[in-house]
Amino acid sequence: MASAHPSSAPPSRPPAHRRPLPLRVGTRGSPLALWQTRFFLSRLSRFCPVLRDMDVFEEHAIRTTGDATQAAGTRLADLGGKGLFAKEIHEALLDRRVDFAVHSLKDLETDLPAGIVLACTLVREDARDALILPSPPPPGGAPLDCLPKGALVGTSSLRRQAQLMHQRPDLRFETIRGNVAGRVERVRRGDFGATLLALAGLKRLGLEHEAGAVLEPEVMLPAACQGIVGITVREDDVELAAMLGGIEDVDARAVSRAERALLAALDGSCRTPIGGHAQLLADGQMHLTGLVARVDGSFLLRRSIVGDRKAAARLGAELGASLRADSPRDIFA
Repeated sequence: MASAHPSSAPPSRPPAHRRPLPLRVGTRGSPLALWQTRFFLSRLSRFCPVLRDMDVFEEHAIRTTGDATQAAGTRLADLGGKGLFAKEIHEALLDRRVDFAVHSLKDLETDLPAGIVLACTLVREDARDALILPSPPPPGGAPLDCLPKGALVGTSSLRRQAQLMHQRPDLRFETIRGNVAGRVERVRRGDFGATLLALAGLKRLGLEHEAGAVLEPEVMLPAACQGIVGITVREDDVELAAMLGGIEDVDARAVSRAERALLAALDGSCRTPIGGHAQLLADGQMHLTGLVARVDGSFLLRRSIVGDRKAAARLGAELGASLRADSPRDIFA
């Protein structure tokens, strides 16, 4: 009997693809950034049993341009602002030095570099801002009334400065940079009469007790995506993106889409004070508020829109266009 021709043999299956371990995660090296990264890894490990051994992850703390300029006390706006806490992390991702990256979503540009996508968003922590004071404020009264006339406020946020100046033009401002604990300490030792921090960061670091007053969005509209952790991957890493999608928080994704679309529509420079805050309502609707201002507080326009949460991006674009149309042109210069 003639032997079978080699070509007639069934083709052998290639070995199943296995992603090399450990999985390398890129992050900033601040205490808050590391907390967020480890929180994300714990969520991912619970979702994927195969990843429950934490040794399968390798943290890569990356020093960004924003971190490198902290010591100089320079405003981020004076350095270009957008993306300064993400640029080097993006580069590590595109160079394949890391497999995915963890960010505070408010630090990410609305237009990510080519080849990088936002794979998932984690559940939102409290988005409000907190006022840090040298001593506890007296009970009762409006939150900003506890600031004495002419008090020196430390902040590097033009959004916060503009809103405070609009309500309290007597206040003075000076740039403050550094990590959360360092800013709190500078107020304690009397360098400043107050500063403002995201309540989300205080909670994550166990420092919520340092909040002298929590400012409602009606008093201080938060930054777009404040309190949300976002994970980026390479666009061509479909397998990893699909895995991360399993821990997506659908509510965080909805509000972040609206708020990032608002930012994209305004397309303000890094010197433009902009706020954005979306809330999901019980009936499936979304309430989105946006704000544009001058740094000196002489102009402030605040406007809201309500619509279907499924149309989050459209709501953000519409509100952004409305704010832009009714704001002085020089604000966006």
